[in-house]
Amino acid sequence: MCLILMAYRQHPRYPLIIAANRDEFYERPTRQAGFWEESPDLLAGRDLLRGGTWLGVNRDGRIAALTNYREPHQPDPTAPSRGDLVSDFLNGTPDPQAYLERLRREGGSYHGFNLIFGTPDALSCYSNRSGEVVRVEPGFHGLSNRLWDTPWPKVVRGKSALRGLLQQENVAPEALLDLLHDRTPAPDEDLPETGVGLEWERLLAPMFIASERYGTRSSTAILVDYKGTLTFAERRYEGGDADEVEFTFELS
Repeated sequence: MCLILMAYRQHPRYPLIIAANRDEFYERPTRQAGFWEESPDLLAGRDLLRGGTWLGVNRDGRIAALTNYREPHQPDPTAPSRGDLVSDFLNGTPDPQAYLERLRREGGSYHGFNLIFGTPDALSCYSNRSGEVVRVEPGFHGLSNRLWDTPWPKVVRGKSALRGLLQQENVAPEALLDLLHDRTPAPDEDLPETGVGLEWERLLAPMFIASERYGTRSSTAILVDYKGTLTFAERRYEGGDADEVEFTFELS
């Protein structure tokens, strides 16, 4: 993922709302969100190149989502896949605290990442670049390719839009997916400096990215209500077309 917006305990019906965009090179093969054949309780899209995922849920209430930490250096092809961090947590049995200890022990072998993980009752975000864990507190939050709540233009714009949308009593997944389709550019003076050059900073600044080779591949909305019902909707963009899937189930 390259943008994750979250409203935590800010709505009278939904204590947890997540809206997220996944940005990736268009040629990287991807499977649409669904329950995995070998892990029938795990719901997520799938990176067919390395086998992991960027965001997913489990019927037992586990939730995990990943963003890369933007770094200008060339990637190490021998580094383990960051997508496995999401699927490993969703498939695993250790509690979140035990998983955090694993991240602290093994996180240095991965390229830079931020991982949100936990359950609707208790979520954390860990970055292997800061080495810090943030407990998610009630409020509106955003995460892109730096650290938790770093005020990049897309994060600031997205949090404001989410706050406005949640003035409604009923929040539809389609409204969250539409919110994520914002292509508004950011003024140059508001752009971060991450070492990738001004042209790429401009390209990567909108909430929804579109270019010749790289852009937003899918948008995801997750809503969990106070009765324990989870709704997961994905809108996938492939070859100029968009298709959607939606799942609703009770958390066990």
